[in-house]
Amino acid sequence: MQLQRKQRAGRRGGGGGGGASAGGVRFSSRVYGAGGWGWVSGRAGPEAAARRTRRRGGRAKPGIGLPGTLPARRGVAMSSVSPIQIPSRLPLLLTHEGVLLPGSTMRTSVDSARNLQLVRSRLLKGTSLQSTILGVIPNTPDPASDAQDLPPLHRIGTAALAVQVVGSNWPKPHYTLLITGLCRFQIVQVVKEKPYPVAEVEQLDRLEEFPNTCKTREELGELSEQFYKYAVQLVEMLDMSVPAVAKLRRLLDSLPREALPDILTSIIRTSNKEKLQILDAVSLEERFKMTIPLLVRQIEGLKLLQKTRKHKQDDDKRVIAIRPMRRITHVPGALADEDEDEDNDDIVMLEKKIRTSSMPEQAHKVCVKEIKRLKKMPQSMPEYALTRNYLELMVELPWNKSTTDRLDIRAARVLLDNDHYAMEKLKKRVLEYLAVRQLKNNLKGPILCFVGPPGVGKTSVGRSVAKTLGREFHRIALGGVCDQSDIRGHRRTYVGSMPGRIINGLKTVGVNNPVFLLDEVDKLGKSLQGDPAAALLEVLDPEQNHNFTDHYLNVAFDLSQVLFIATANTTATIPPALLDRMEIIQVPGYTQEEKIEIAHRHLIPKQLEQHGLTPQQIQIPQVTTLDIITRYTREAGVRSLDRKLGAICRAVAVKVAEGQHREAKLDRPDVAEGEGWDLNVSERLSQPGVAIGLAWTPLGGEIMFVEASRMDGEGQLTLTGQLGNVMKESAHLAISWLRSNAKKYHLTNASGSFDLLENTDIHLHFPAGAVTKDGPSAGVTIATCLASLFSGRLVRSDVAMTGEITLRGLVLPVGGIKDKVLAAHRAGLKRVIIPQRNEKDLEEIPANVRQDLSFITASCLDEVLNAAFDGGFTVKTRPGLLNSKL
Repeated sequence: MQLQRKQRAGRRGGGGGGGASAGGVRFSSRVYGAGGWGWVSGRAGPEAAARRTRRRGGRAKPGIGLPGTLPARRGVAMSSVSPIQIPSRLPLLLTHEGVLLPGSTMRTSVDSARNLQLVRSRLLKGTSLQSTILGVIPNTPDPASDAQDLPPLHRIGTAALAVQVVGSNWPKPHYTLLITGLCRFQIVQVVKEKPYPVAEVEQLDRLEEFPNTCKTREELGELSEQFYKYAVQLVEMLDMSVPAVAKLRRLLDSLPREALPDILTSIIRTSNKEKLQILDAVSLEERFKMTIPLLVRQIEGLKLLQKTRKHKQDDDKRVIAIRPMRRITHVPGALADEDEDEDNDDIVMLEKKIRTSSMPEQAHKVCVKEIKRLKKMPQSMPEYALTRNYLELMVELPWNKSTTDRLDIRAARVLLDNDHYAMEKLKKRVLEYLAVRQLKNNLKGPILCFVGPPGVGKTSVGRSVAKTLGREFHRIALGGVCDQSDIRGHRRTYVGSMPGRIINGLKTVGVNNPVFLLDEVDKLGKSLQGDPAAALLEVLDPEQNHNFTDHYLNVAFDLSQVLFIATANTTATIPPALLDRMEIIQVPGYTQEEKIEIAHRHLIPKQLEQHGLTPQQIQIPQVTTLDIITRYTREAGVRSLDRKLGAICRAVAVKVAEGQHREAKLDRPDVAEGEGWDLNVSERLSQPGVAIGLAWTPLGGEIMFVEASRMDGEGQLTLTGQLGNVMKESAHLAISWLRSNAKKYHLTNASGSFDLLENTDIHLHFPAGAVTKDGPSAGVTIATCLASLFSGRLVRSDVAMTGEITLRGLVLPVGGIKDKVLAAHRAGLKRVIIPQRNEKDLEEIPANVRQDLSFITASCLDEVLNAAFDGGFTVKTRPGLLNSKL
């Protein structure tokens, strides 16, 4: 509505807006005419200008509007009484992309600090016409912050009128300006740099009415005529049916010759460097001389383009004339005898592939139907490309193409042993699969899930399984996937639809019985686009995946021959329905001996090859490897060990490159294996109220200290260390059992009372409080710690324990026994207390670890306490002792 009111005011010859004095000239009114927005200038003000315009019958005296817009024809008048001048001081807008020439319009992005301040202070808050005039300095990047100094400014700039401001403050403040060039100016002096630069300028171009054409021709002579001739030739080579081209042709005759070099330079294809040269050409004669070669270059380019298009049109006519004759000779249904010319036709080739493919009958019917639709469809239709891509995918899919399995069990055993050390359970399962395949050929592919801490080789063992079977291998990373379409594909009704990762993987490998590794299946996400874990239910179900339907294909595909191997760090985040469809194989951490073997068999040779070293240049003995493992890389896997070995190789590579390599003996302190850790453990268990527990984490097993202290109070139990609800319940169970058995074990508080919480507060702490801890395996450790606190006896420094308790003191079984035992072995402990019902899990412990440790199986807390203290924790009874409250 506001724009319409301004337009009506412009047609009447008047306009709104206040005036602004600049350099002795008063800009009085801004009006709209056929050529765009313009200013009415004069000393009488806007009312007088409007009256003069109305007296002339709505027609203004011929003049020129704002440079950069079309000349005003109606409603726009500029006084030629006095020359128009820009303000003597201009705020500077620094641009580094694009060059604004007088008479042209440009959009520029504003995102730097000084330019943003200029827009906010001058354009958004300004109320006068003068506030919309800016000085545009090209080829000058604005400093990133106000603290930086201004860079050297280009000497000549363009005074511009800000026509439009568009911007937003989210996610960060940014604006886009539409600016129109008025005239050239020269910087005399920068008078202010902050918050935005302001300079004193000298106007170089005149903004008064241009002189008549005859005078211009006399001054420029042949140069002006030559420029005009090339400009007309260039425009006439364009399509005159386009309104903008026809308007430009009329402007060549109506605009003064002085304005043409700047306008045409901004229209034709020129580089910023060339535009900068035109901007610096203050002399009109020099400007004409520099613009003529640019016009000639553009004309030659258009001539070459027209020749190319003409040849192409002739070829198209010839093809159109030939193809109908070839199509007539084609008899529908005669698929056996096609001409050789039809082999070059893509659709005919696609039809051949569909006919010769071994896809199921249902898929074949769909393809035949789609190819018929494709023949009747014009190539210009968007659906043409979608249908063709769909048919090409259907042809490329391995419907019945498979590889032959290598079923030599002995060779498979040797290959698995060479690629991976330890992992006996995984190797055993692969060999079982091979043995059953020998007895039954149509065995469906199993769905395996390797669960274990990072760095133990779950992903790499999947590659070894594929190599052992002689199958293709494809890895699908599922970490962070939160869209079910990634698994089952998009429906073809969507733009940009594509099949899911399963079908894409089959297309990549080219067989229907590969080994698919679904990596990090425990890290699937969920969003508004669906649950990808639910989409995997059909993929990983042996009873359903023989009829898997991708949304893109909309045809069933048999996945029963695919061997799916999933990897995860924990099963806690896998949905139960998906977990039920997979065969879980635990991959525990490595023992120290296994890590030493892995390092010398695989890691050290790999690092030597990667760093360009030879075994003669560096030798790492097993004792050194053991020191690295025990002192620097206490982990379940071998990734940190691999990085430490790489660091050693890099240090040696520097010496070899400098020519300083020589044999040197490592200065090793005489510390026995695990002695430093043992001293640390003994130091922490030097007072009552401390016990060592065993915990399982997704990164492997760890030992965990539990500390307790008591003080005078009101019987409160304080728990610290980021404990979950399960461990809090275990702590309350332990203190309740000890209170109920205080007389039996003669446990008293500080005042000698059997009521352990009478006038006593207990603080139970689990160190490393920044790590969240939870799980049903700390009950026996908490009970032992509190028993030590109230009895004043020290727990053995070489014993660790795990197990959950009940209110009656029974010890319940827990999980992760192997990981926990390996953690105790790494810490140098000698005795491990486990629940009696977990005794069967000791079979998984390596023989060398079982020899180093002493295992105590306990079914109740009495047995746990007897094993945790030197000399046992026997019941203290005193015959004839009468308990009296007197």
